[in-house]
Amino acid sequence: MVDLAFTLDAAGSRTQLTLPITTAVIAGWTGRDPVARDHHIAELEAIGIARPASTPIYYRVAAARLATAPAIEVSGGDSSGEVEFVLIGHQGRILVGVGSDHTDRKVEAYGVTVSKQMCDKPVAPELWDFGDVEPHWDRIVLRSFATIGGTRVLYQEGTLDAMLPARELIARGFGGGALPDGTALFGGTFAAKGGIRPASRFEFEIDDPVLGRIIRHGYDVLELPILG
Repeated sequence: MVDLAFTLDAAGSRTQLTLPITTAVIAGWTGRDPVARDHHIAELEAIGIARPASTPIYYRVAAARLATAPAIEVSGGDSSGEVEFVLIGHQGRILVGVGSDHTDRKVEAYGVTVSKQMCDKPVAPELWDFGDVEPHWDRIVLRSFATIGGTRVLYQEGTLDAMLPARELIARGFGGGALPDGTALFGGTFAAKGGIRPASRFEFEIDDPVLGRIIRHGYDVLELPILG
């Protein structure tokens, strides 16, 4: 379990919350369009990662891997981030945020479940109420930027109409329309522009063009040496 501090922006007011996260789940292969989904599968196959056993698929990771810190430490230079929307169950409500499923790609080539556990999962310290955004969910934009070789580039971008609807994702993974309290669910990602590659810094955001607000977060990636 981990306790994370958030600011909840809902119904025109901002409230400070500390949420106990007891369960963390990374949903994969959540594309609504099978062509786009298969493109991402092919993208990972190109770097040696096997096709998933099912689509979507739900990987469990330790809740303690979630963090809002401005930097993470990783082993070696084979990891990279992925922007994803994050749903959190709290007192019967669904809260919406954004995070990065930072993953060790070398490990992913022989064990996806193990690779998910190798790196911290950064999340932005701000949330929205799902009820405020559900009517225009498909118009919400996910976007990420990576600093590679000293240059900041657009790494990922797409609207949520490309992903399985949030309630369908919850229903498939948890057998109903409610997300259990204390559960954080990462909702899947988009293909990387120019291919998957490591970065010294990764920034990500969720953009609501209807209500005119954005949640942003970023983190430095600090490589630890591999000596043997």
